[in-house]
Amino acid sequence: MKIDLTDTTSSKINKALVQGRRAIGTPAIGMVLTLVIVTDEENAYDALKAANEASREHPSRKLIVIKRVSRSPRDRAQARLDAEVRVGTAAGTGETVVLRLYGDVIDHAQSVVLPLLLPDAPVVVWWPVGAPTDPANDPLGTLAQRRVTDSYASEHPVQELVARAAAYTPGDTDLSWTRITPWRSMLAAALDQVTCEVTSAEVEGEEFNPSVELLAMWLADRLKIPVKRSTSAGPGLTAVRMETNCGPIVLHRPDASLATLCIQGQPDRAVALKRRETSELIAEELRRLDPDETYASVLRYGVERLGQAEKAEKAEKAAKPAGQEPVAEGSADEPAADKPAAKKAAAKKAAAK
Repeated sequence: MKIDLTDTTSSKINKALVQGRRAIGTPAIGMVLTLVIVTDEENAYDALKAANEASREHPSRKLIVIKRVSRSPRDRAQARLDAEVRVGTAAGTGETVVLRLYGDVIDHAQSVVLPLLLPDAPVVVWWPVGAPTDPANDPLGTLAQRRVTDSYASEHPVQELVARAAAYTPGDTDLSWTRITPWRSMLAAALDQVTCEVTSAEVEGEEFNPSVELLAMWLADRLKIPVKRSTSAGPGLTAVRMETNCGPIVLHRPDASLATLCIQGQPDRAVALKRRETSELIAEELRRLDPDETYASVLRYGVERLGQAEKAEKAEKAAKPAGQEPVAEGSADEPAADKPAAKKAAAKKAAAK
């Protein structure tokens, strides 16, 4: 059931929710949280679809906040709130309210959302695109216990991670971090099967994919080892190689669905490691509403620290004078007059042995 409201208020929206529940004979029970989705008109459909699928696991009231910014000064001056109330099968599991804000109402979105929150229930705010630099201090972010962003949707994903680290507040999380949960689980399980010391690692993936950066930062932070970041054609993460004193451990996924785990002394194993849909990522984030300490530790490690060992090694090689490089016997760079002397010295060494 859908109820359209034009130029309305939060009070009228609440009445429409009660009216809709009575019309379909469904009481407002079983909803465990309020999910506020802040997006634009272009991405609203996909975000709502993902939220509806996630609501099968987490019944919730979904509030879709769409800020309709107009270029005309005349339209910006006309403050208005339009709403679409959905209950029953049209709203997944729970209730859905699509809020379209116009004019000055855009600057007071929290005043519109606050009366529509479920009483005594957690609040999660999700920005599929256009997340604020500091989600915890955003007017809508202050209402939530959990704030979900997606740095992959930004124009400069890696720089977005730096901004997330600078403004991190307990309760912040990012879907780029959620995407690597299966990879982290698989690598941890692989290390549990051996009693070896990891000396270095290499993470391979798309060049500007924040999930690749986060996985490399996680390995460097938890194992205290140098981690090399290399690029590939993708999609997403393609391989992780860990060097140990017992041999290499490799997790390779060339086709975005099936990966191969190789451990020295064991047969290769095929493991399912497909790229997950947004609905699965949101459902995972809604399972736990407490601060993610591991994510916070990884952000504190910092993107800029990745590859420092490799850069230092390159700088050390570049600083060596060319004359210090060893010259192979009989090479083109060896003077012709020195070749016989070199051969005599080699003959003397052989005789001494």
